[in-house]
Amino acid sequence: MTMQDPIADMLTRVRNGQASAKQSVSMPYSKLKRAVAQVLADEGFIQGHSSGEVNGRATLTIELKYHDGAPVIDAVRRISRPGLRVYRASDDLPRVMGGLGIAIVSTSRGLMSDRAARTQHIGGEILCTVC
Repeated sequence: MTMQDPIADMLTRVRNGQASAKQSVSMPYSKLKRAVAQVLADEGFIQGHSSGEVNGRATLTIELKYHDGAPVIDAVRRISRPGLRVYRASDDLPRVMGGLGIAIVSTSRGLMSDRAARTQHIGGEILCTVC
């Protein structure tokens, strides 16, 4: 069976991993997932990520981050999905929790946070919000 929304699957794995206090979660590898993980690492929501091979298949492993035993990520929500794509100009990008969270935006210059897209005056597809 093919996966219809691999980004939603990735975000669900991170959400479930933090709910069960896992140190890391693994998932099938893709360049887009690696880019999302890189934005999360740059913004301090995860400790890091690595790619490898398990049983002949490429995998992406994300090391989850906790602060005083509580997960750093409170909520992660998929915005643009295969059935309803959401695009915004740089002026219309959402401010998540008044700037405490981020929106991950797919732009013509790659994936970046909403703050980076706003400073570079680039709009794009809003993949998800993290706070």
